[in-house]
Amino acid sequence: MTLHQNLINGEWAGGEAVPNINPSNTNDVVGEYARATAQDTLRAIAAAKAAFPAWSRSGILERHTILRKTADEITARKDELGRLLSREEGKTLAEGIGETLRAAQIFDFFAGEVLRLAGEMLPSARPNIGVEITREPVGVVGIITPWNFPIAIPAWKIAPALAYGNTVVFKPAELVPGCSWAIVDILHRAGLPKGVLNLVMGKGSVVGQTILDSADINAITFTGSTGTGKRVAAASVEHMRKFQLEMGGKNPFVVLDDADLGVAVEAAVNSGFFSTGQRCTASSRIIVTEGIHDRFVAAVTERLKSIVVDDALKPGTHVGPVVDASQLKQDEDYIAIGQQEGAKLVFGGERLTRDNPGFYLQPALFTEATNQMRISREEIFGPVASVIRVKDYEEALYTANDTPFGLSSGIATTSLKYATHFKRNAEAGMVMVNLPTAGVDFHVPFGGRKGSSYGPREQGRYAAEFYTVVKTAYTLA
Repeated sequence: MTLHQNLINGEWAGGEAVPNINPSNTNDVVGEYARATAQDTLRAIAAAKAAFPAWSRSGILERHTILRKTADEITARKDELGRLLSREEGKTLAEGIGETLRAAQIFDFFAGEVLRLAGEMLPSARPNIGVEITREPVGVVGIITPWNFPIAIPAWKIAPALAYGNTVVFKPAELVPGCSWAIVDILHRAGLPKGVLNLVMGKGSVVGQTILDSADINAITFTGSTGTGKRVAAASVEHMRKFQLEMGGKNPFVVLDDADLGVAVEAAVNSGFFSTGQRCTASSRIIVTEGIHDRFVAAVTERLKSIVVDDALKPGTHVGPVVDASQLKQDEDYIAIGQQEGAKLVFGGERLTRDNPGFYLQPALFTEATNQMRISREEIFGPVASVIRVKDYEEALYTANDTPFGLSSGIATTSLKYATHFKRNAEAGMVMVNLPTAGVDFHVPFGGRKGSSYGPREQGRYAAEFYTVVKTAYTLA
């Protein structure tokens, strides 16, 4: 089997081979990927630092062309790359292809942004003086990505970093290196100069820690757990570098008495269980007013009975496997905790057996949960959701906001009054009305507040806030 190597200073470099296992079929090895060492990571950082002066001053047409070529190749290979994504992460093939197309759209968007780089010309308060305000690249950017969106999240970090003239040291999640390797390979062949983009696959405790410890990393963008995010923050403050964190969520989905029941059920089921619930924007707290509660629970239970859990590549599969054995155990542990806390498990929660050995879990639905239970406070990151009964809209809003997180929030209602009030008062970075809490377009800002996010937003034109620094220059006329 071919060893997929790390890319350091424009050259493919070997290392210890680590198998990439398909969670739908643990007998299927997706590929073997090299594990970088701390020394490999230091060489990658040095290469990025050396490449920065030339790349930061490169022409906009060069950068545009590379990103445009990348978008085109990802689009042309969407079926192949989508299948790779589904094999290594466990999303259904439709979700894998959809995420791949989103990555292509992100590269296409930032190819355009390269041609739209702009500043400001202002008059000074003093006579005969001109003022220019421009944005410049921040430097060497360390990128650390999670396993749940193995092509989209690397795309929405790498594309703006390169578009604005930064160089990159990229560490993908060790669990899903395949899509990340493919993106780097495409960018490399599209014409990136050596050292501009460096790929170092491997353990967070080795590769990630080396990135955190380096004074030559000027900025770090991280998506992952809250605990690791705090370590990124502490290390970045030590070096006085910019840092951007996207971390956990415990997203609420509110269902009011006046909601369209069909719309509410589809949005709640999609929010809580699709992509195996392994989305930071997934809604695992479903907050339902008492007038519709029983009808809603009955309808969701019926809807869950129709969901097919099976191999991600199998036609007709709605929900694929959990990503690995560790995550499966975590999901099962939280299901046990919910029952111990007194919540009622009304559907699912059992491990499933399919044709191939894999990490299959029936989606689990709790009722009679309270907002103080651990299953309502802590991120589970699996197909597990709890229904919390409340009296009215005011209690629903209070409960929705009573969380240390603030990424996404949703409401199902036919009332313009309540929809408008919720959009204004939900303490979250993203708010959805009659839509799933997961799902943000590629050209709009993504991010949250409170314990979910720190720093500027990702995606869209807002990405410039993180990947550039502002300079003010004066000229005497």
